[in-house]
Amino acid sequence: MNVSEAQKLIAETYGKKDQKRGSAGTFMYLMEEVGELATAIREESKEEVASEFADVFAWTLSLAALEGIDLEAAFKQKYLTCRGCGRIPCFCETKP
Repeated sequence: MNVSEAQKLIAETYGKKDQKRGSAGTFMYLMEEVGELATAIREESKEEVASEFADVFAWTLSLAALEGIDLEAAFKQKYLTCRGCGRIPCFCETKP
């Protein structure tokens, strides 16, 4: 499954609830999940970390869909190559 397929799946499954909640409410759920991911990383449970990464990804997909953003296309446009040196792997001396 690619990112566009995942975004479509999330939109089909949760889109009506997301629209009802709106972008601001959906963003708050995303932030809650980011906090849960931080906690999971501190506790070093790989299973919980993986679960929380999945939650963050799903809420990010939901929010992007609400905003009319094709997340896969946006990612490719911005990160297909290093934003600093334009190469893969990056040869920048500092983080762009």
